[in-house]
Amino acid sequence: MADLFASAGLDNAAPRPLADRLRPQQLSEVVGQEHLTGEGGMLTRMIANHSLGSLVFWGPPGTGKTTVARLLARQTDLHFEQISAIFTGVADLKKVFEAARGRRAIGQGTLLFVDEIHRFNRAQQDSFLPVMEDGTVTLIGATTENPSFELNAALLSRARVLVFKPLDAAAIEGLLERAEALEGRRLPVDAEARAALSGMADGDGRYLLGLVEELLSLPPGPDLDVAALAAAMQKRAPVYDKAQDEHYNLLSCFHKSLRGSDASAAMYWAARMIVGGEDPGTIFRRLCCAASEDVGMADPQAMPQVVAAWTAFERVGWPEGRLFLAQAIAYVATAPKSNASYSAFNAAMALAQKTGSLQPPRHILNAPTKLMKELGYHAGYQYDHDYPDAYAGQSFFPQELAPDGHLDLYRPNERGFEREVKKRLDYWARLRAERRGKE
Repeated sequence: MADLFASAGLDNAAPRPLADRLRPQQLSEVVGQEHLTGEGGMLTRMIANHSLGSLVFWGPPGTGKTTVARLLARQTDLHFEQISAIFTGVADLKKVFEAARGRRAIGQGTLLFVDEIHRFNRAQQDSFLPVMEDGTVTLIGATTENPSFELNAALLSRARVLVFKPLDAAAIEGLLERAEALEGRRLPVDAEARAALSGMADGDGRYLLGLVEELLSLPPGPDLDVAALAAAMQKRAPVYDKAQDEHYNLLSCFHKSLRGSDASAAMYWAARMIVGGEDPGTIFRRLCCAASEDVGMADPQAMPQVVAAWTAFERVGWPEGRLFLAQAIAYVATAPKSNASYSAFNAAMALAQKTGSLQPPRHILNAPTKLMKELGYHAGYQYDHDYPDAYAGQSFFPQELAPDGHLDLYRPNERGFEREVKKRLDYWARLRAERRGKE
């Protein structure tokens, strides 16, 4: 049977993908993670100091997490055991732990690599704690999600988080050169198309090598330019999971660009989300939040502008709808900024939680019954429209909070329309002081 496979050019009964044949054999061969695996890198120092402990590898797909875990097991003489949280249940974990205990009894340690570890629930994650603490296993968990949000605090306290970076252009070129050397021929692309491969890979080395295999399987012909490469290869969208970490990362970039008055950057991050398949409604919702939180009363038209653009988008649809999205982004990003109303409400919420159920002043309570009138409800209320400038200057706070009659929670700034609002408040403050002085 072995001769049959050999005559067919197969190795171990099946052809090996290029990514597997190019898998590094030592840490120094890992590309793109020099901060971990290079000379003086974190993992290199751990190996040299014989201080390898449990770790969590956090990074995007195709950056070498599994490969590095295998190499660590090899260089520390640990048995390498790999499982995936997607396919492993509680019963499977028990078998893995029992096997590790058996190896430990005869002097063999176990490096347990758990792919997609964030997919384990809290109870499953907790099951690792005893075998980590007693040294039965050295755990290495791999995740594409932020460990701070997805992993239990107890597990994180026993494992060090190491960040794997997307492969940069230099790392991508290094992989391309290795692939060409292994295959004994160059890729059939011109210089610009070769550079475009880096964008197609989007930092994912495994995906890049899949593209390389497709390119090398093409029939002989002239080198492909960028257009021909795009036609031959189905370029995937950038890594973007609308329900996971990257969704919130890009929304954060978008919102902070709006707040920072950078319309160009805001449009770029919005485009990144659209290209990744995001619902435009999500972007409009964030625009509404920014129009209130970051623009606020500095330009009260920001909110109606966004809502009008959103309504137009829903009526017209894509692709023309991008006109309305772009206009709304430009408006919010370039509007004067103030978070005074947002900050004031936060202060009011904090004050309400701190002070509890204080009684309101009776003069602003209605008195629909005889008893309520006898108790002093509504007594002394001053109807503002009976006064000059429609302003009586009464106190509307509980006495305990504002012995002097007023608290300044809302403090507008001098930007945009809020400058006019500040003038009004200052004017009313003077009237209030004058009228209180006459009491």
